[in-house]
Amino acid sequence: MATPISLVFLLYVLLFLLCPLCSLKKGHTVAANEITKGYFRNVNVNSLLPSSVCDHSNKVLNKASSLKVVSKYGPCTVTGDPKTFPSAAEILRRDQLRVKSIRAKHSMNSSTTGVFNEMKTRVPTTHFGGGYAVTVGLGTPKKDFSLLFDTGSDLTWTQCEPCSGGCFPQNDEKFDPTKSTSYKNLSCSSEPCKSIGKESAQGCSSSNSCLYGVKYGTGYTVGFLATETLTITPSDVFENFVIGCGERNGGRFSGTAGLLGLGRSPVALPSQTSSTYKNLFSYCLPASSSSTGHLSFGGGVSQAAKFTPITSKIPELYGLDVSGISVGGRKLPIDPSVFRTAGTIIDSGTTLTYLPSTAHSALSSAFQEMMTNYTLTKGTSGLQPCYDFSKHANDNITIPQISIFFEGGVEVDIDDSGIFIAANGLEEVCLAFKDNGNDTDVAIFGNVQQKTYEVVYDVAKGMVGFAPGGC
Repeated sequence: MATPISLVFLLYVLLFLLCPLCSLKKGHTVAANEITKGYFRNVNVNSLLPSSVCDHSNKVLNKASSLKVVSKYGPCTVTGDPKTFPSAAEILRRDQLRVKSIRAKHSMNSSTTGVFNEMKTRVPTTHFGGGYAVTVGLGTPKKDFSLLFDTGSDLTWTQCEPCSGGCFPQNDEKFDPTKSTSYKNLSCSSEPCKSIGKESAQGCSSSNSCLYGVKYGTGYTVGFLATETLTITPSDVFENFVIGCGERNGGRFSGTAGLLGLGRSPVALPSQTSSTYKNLFSYCLPASSSSTGHLSFGGGVSQAAKFTPITSKIPELYGLDVSGISVGGRKLPIDPSVFRTAGTIIDSGTTLTYLPSTAHSALSSAFQEMMTNYTLTKGTSGLQPCYDFSKHANDNITIPQISIFFEGGVEVDIDDSGIFIAANGLEEVCLAFKDNGNDTDVAIFGNVQQKTYEVVYDVAKGMVGFAPGGC
């Protein structure tokens, strides 16, 4: 006959097996079966740091219409250098500028926010952070240029000679419109000139050519609105593509020539190429700055992709409805209304994910409960929690899985590379999620958490999809 103690013990064992994560207490330890089920991950500590060797990926869904994506920092691009990889403080500073302008754009009304003449410029602020570059061709004959791509911006532009107002340093030769037979300035009465008011200030030159101006959180471009031949691949060539030919430019563009706009306006690339690509594009951001991904247009969609609707709450940007977060297999007790107050956007140019305070507090607390085996630090640059992994160099650490849930039952399990950001080497490694500071500002699903997923923008159908293992 079993003793009362053994009965209690048997009941405890059954409860543990049936519901290992129903109740997590301070000092929770990780069981082997939890790792097996995918609730926790074993991660090599050194993988949290940038590498100096480029690992080229050949995995693309549509090779015919795909461009190689490289981080603007790291060994896979001539525009970057691992030694100049920005600090967490610098990343956050740039992120904050971008977040601030996203919020401004979110609250902006549809009226034109600025006008200018050729000499005195007043331009509205739009957001730009950017982190990933692709190479496209411009002009006839074609010349290749490295452009940062951005789902939060509309206008595609490049620096143009004679750079009369000054240009930032770039690695490619600057575009010279006088050497292209297909270049043509647009007039002030043209439809593209009239349509750029939401993102750009606009004006007229003395020759009635349309002028544009865009001020970003970390830079600006001013120049002529024009049409030019855009070459995505040898078989995908678009004549009369509307671009900005920037003759007065400044900011942190890391040696690239300009910007490829993947936003939602008529002047953005998805709209301009819709007859060929059907308003469909996707990208996969590499797991680290030392590997490559891809940006693909049109073609087939991965069967593994799960789709969530693009919301109408933020019409200028790609808005999504977040419904919840889980940590280590446990769904956090966050009321869904916390995410609905201001909404959420998915953004290729914001580095971290920015959450409402209520959601971030729940995430941070649950994460710390499951990481008690590691040394907490005081935190840095407003990031919490942070850990000292310096004593674990060359070792594996065990971290809880973080998942984001979107409307429609879509669950995105954040890749190992999207959980942490090294703030100060291995001595300060922080959770790569940032507190909005309140529950009323728009939340942002940043590019760190999108890594390794094929993120599919089916704009025609009003959906964004996620397929794991994209690159």
